[in-house]
Amino acid sequence: MIYKNTAVHFDVNAQVKRSVSANIQFSTQDIGTAKLSFNLTKDGVPLPISKATHAKLFMKFTDGSQVYVNTEVEDALKGAIFYVLTPEQIKHAGTVHAELYVKYDNGQKMSVHKFSFEIDKALIDADIVPVAEYYFEDFETFKAEAEDMIDDLQAKFEMLDNIETKEGAQARADAAETNAKAYMDKHASKKDNPHGVTKDQIGLSKVDNVKQATKAEFDAHTADNVRHITADERTKWNEGQLFKITKDDGQPLVYVNATDDFHELLPRYKGFVHFSSNPNAINGPGGALRGFWSCNATGTYGQIIAFDNSNRTLRKSITNGVWSDWAAVITSSDAAVTWQSPTLLNGWKQYGSHRVQFSKNALGEVEVIGSITGGTVGFDVPAFILPTGYRPLQAAHFIGVASSLGTGSTPQYHRTQIATDGTVYIQSCSNTVKPNEFITFGFKFKAA
Repeated sequence: MIYKNTAVHFDVNAQVKRSVSANIQFSTQDIGTAKLSFNLTKDGVPLPISKATHAKLFMKFTDGSQVYVNTEVEDALKGAIFYVLTPEQIKHAGTVHAELYVKYDNGQKMSVHKFSFEIDKALIDADIVPVAEYYFEDFETFKAEAEDMIDDLQAKFEMLDNIETKEGAQARADAAETNAKAYMDKHASKKDNPHGVTKDQIGLSKVDNVKQATKAEFDAHTADNVRHITADERTKWNEGQLFKITKDDGQPLVYVNATDDFHELLPRYKGFVHFSSNPNAINGPGGALRGFWSCNATGTYGQIIAFDNSNRTLRKSITNGVWSDWAAVITSSDAAVTWQSPTLLNGWKQYGSHRVQFSKNALGEVEVIGSITGGTVGFDVPAFILPTGYRPLQAAHFIGVASSLGTGSTPQYHRTQIATDGTVYIQSCSNTVKPNEFITFGFKFKAA
């Protein structure tokens, strides 16, 4: 036999399956040659077709016609089955929506897949309009048996008509007719589905035979805004951001372990995420952190802003794949400084209320202010000593205001040195008359 053969593969599983277009097109002139072939698998292996297995095909045509038919086995071990469209079925041009089922003798059955295919109307059939039909193979078997019984009775009646009428023969004929009518009437009146026709066979597999809601119950359900969402709510949810920045409980999405490297782990997370870290994490600032990481789609540009348990705010960034050092953000509390007064040496004393004091700010800048008087001026004579942490990287020299007493109105100055060990020397003064009358400070330098 020659067929327009097709091959459709379906896997039997419980995953979500949408109806697929099988990319099949027959013609209304493919009479006896339109063959649908199916290869069935389950869990990746062929689904065997045994004598206790029946594959059935339901088809719904564009004009509303519906058929529910048995398929034939092509290769039982390979799960290969087929069905050839009848000359009546192939005349229904248009899109055909179909579904394949597998039924077992033990009562089990399952849907395999929904699919669709096309029947193109041939030019020669352009003016032919097929009559809608509804054919269900199991029900048709009963119908055929009943029609055969009636045909047999009619044949017997015709035979009796050809025999000379006798009282006994007529009585038997009347009895046969009465019995046949009684059988048909009894069968027609049965409501208990004597042939076991199922909902699947007549296309009602999705319909449940349950009590329907009353109008009042339906209206109450429709007005229930707790169960139903509004269009605005649906739009809001559909447009909601789906990218997670924290865990479901709000805790950090990423944890940088002691064996993790900040420079390697965080760039794996593209976008914006909340993280925390171990105090010993590689390339960390030396303390536990909680913070935020934001970067581009490739992880080559990004920023970290984080907070430690010492109330510090820290930043770190990556630019074109190159990381910066950690930098602390200065706060108002960091800007506050503490002033201290040094111990004066070699006869130097505080000048009135202008006390000599020193401090260091958050940027590591040391500032010295105030005035002294009465001590010894000299290159190797210390006036006072600054403590560790308040000393310059290298020796620093400053010029300051000195007293003009004894020199008229000419301004006077002094030269002061701060050594790397913190020793402060008043090395010289332009006022040779009263060099130690008034020495004032007001300078700043970067601590080592």
